[in-house]
Amino acid sequence: MSSFKRLTKAYDNAKVVPFDDTSKIILFSDCHRGDNSFADDFANNRNIYFHALKHYYNEGFSYFELGDGDELWENVSFESIFIAHKNIFNLLRQYHLQNRLYMIWGNHDMVYKDPNYVKKNLSSYFEPIDGQDKELFVGIEYNEAIVLKHRDTSQELFLTHGHQADWWNYTFWRVGRFLVRVLWKPLQVWGIADPTSPAKNHKELIKVERRIKKWIVQNDEKLTIVGHTHRPRFPEPGKIPFFNDGSCVHPRSITGIEIENGEISLIKWQIATTEDGTLRVVRILLEGPQKLIDYQRAKK
Repeated sequence: MSSFKRLTKAYDNAKVVPFDDTSKIILFSDCHRGDNSFADDFANNRNIYFHALKHYYNEGFSYFELGDGDELWENVSFESIFIAHKNIFNLLRQYHLQNRLYMIWGNHDMVYKDPNYVKKNLSSYFEPIDGQDKELFVGIEYNEAIVLKHRDTSQELFLTHGHQADWWNYTFWRVGRFLVRVLWKPLQVWGIADPTSPAKNHKELIKVERRIKKWIVQNDEKLTIVGHTHRPRFPEPGKIPFFNDGSCVHPRSITGIEIENGEISLIKWQIATTEDGTLRVVRILLEGPQKLIDYQRAKK
């Protein structure tokens, strides 16, 4: 199956979520939450991520995670990841309880494609303090893709991880997982990167982006937001509407995409130093805000 057919299949089977100009949405992807070991790329940014997540929760945003949220190539089970970042999962649970949590699986957490796996591993957790099982993400579902459809304009925003345009990481993800666990994870501690990852292989990154753009052009230039490559993308109106929210494992920062008041923005959260030497987590606007309707292709 070609990347074009894989993307089309993801779109055709996508969960449709209605929204309008009053909706508040934050999109993150590629958190790669790990076990807090030396190989856990997320660990350096976990405080930044938690602060941002808390901000969006308090401001009434819905959280959409576009794949590779949990690093289940390097780590065998969700349990070790949960223990390492328990405060984050408890906050995500609050989103879930208010129906404000939407999850998409990527190649590094493709095991979530199986509803039985999700139910078995994410529904509850064991609390050693009182020796009881407690509810976590009861009834949660993971999707390959989500289509945000505007209630008034019918404009569609296609959300998916983007690995559908990456033949190796979609078709042979189990082989990739095996290589990461036995080879690249130990080498990562010494600073040697996995050459099969498009986030660390510029030539592969360009190929993946080119394939997705080709699909967009041949599908009425539908506004598409992905992750996977870790490279933020924010086109101007009139250009191919290919967006990428970046990742949460950039050096000392995380990037994401906000949708609010019918507008879209690319943002970054990082630690900054104030004049008195105090460190604080700050939000930086990178691109936008730009009206979503400006990306709506005119009907012929």
